[in-house]
Amino acid sequence: MEHHVIPVRTYLIIFAALFVLLILTVGAYYIDVGPFNVLIAMTIAIIKALLIILYFMHVRFSNRLTWVFAGAAFFWLGILLGLTLTDYLSRAWLAVPAK
Repeated sequence: MEHHVIPVRTYLIIFAALFVLLILTVGAYYIDVGPFNVLIAMTIAIIKALLIILYFMHVRFSNRLTWVFAGAAFFWLGILLGLTLTDYLSRAWLAVPAK
């Protein structure tokens, strides 16, 4: 099995990018853009997750089977988030009687 050597400079660049994205996440918390707050936060979180998966978990230079399993994990996460969102959004459909 061939191993790909990633230079330390690449790790430092990814670390800096993650740090910038962290600052963007904190900054996005303080800016009210209405219903787009969740969209902005999730977009930043997905970018951070992709950077971690691709570089720190070494998926970028792995074989195709590893890519399939990493993609399947992301797909499964999307299913779970989608089901959670449908439950959260549909709670107001049922009127709960007041006591």
